[in-house]
Amino acid sequence: MSRRHKADKREILPDPKFGDLVLSKFINCVMTRGKKSVAERIVYGALEIIEKKAANQNFEGETEEATNKGMMVFHRALKRIKPKLEVRSRRVGGATYQVPVEVRHDRGIALAIRWIIEGANSRSEKTMTERLASEILDAANDRGNAIKKRDDTHKMAEANKAFAHYRW
Repeated sequence: MSRRHKADKREILPDPKFGDLVLSKFINCVMTRGKKSVAERIVYGALEIIEKKAANQNFEGETEEATNKGMMVFHRALKRIKPKLEVRSRRVGGATYQVPVEVRHDRGIALAIRWIIEGANSRSEKTMTERLASEILDAANDRGNAIKKRDDTHKMAEANKAFAHYRW
């Protein structure tokens, strides 16, 4: 890691179907070996499955005449998974402490995306499209591996609350 300056943030284009930047980042994270068209097919297929399954569900605070229910569920899942606190290692006088720090918005989104994909990979459905759809639906309903990961992160931060004064 260079100490001279921070790496420049790359601008990414919104996804072609919905025009959403977060969904575009999600597609890029699902992508393996540079096969973006395959990743797009997986994510859009998962959103279609979500839309079919969530057609009869009604979400609090969200209007019924929404443009796409699948996108609403996706953003709701990301909002629920995004952690508020995490622990970072801090070395003080020969000892390493796990110091709880607040998570920035962009890092929280990145962690949520990563946890959804990890949770989907660990599921037992047949295709990645089905696994991704199930994980996103579970996350929107406060279940699943990604929610468990967020809870573990919050528990770790709560357990190390005593070292909060080492924050930098």
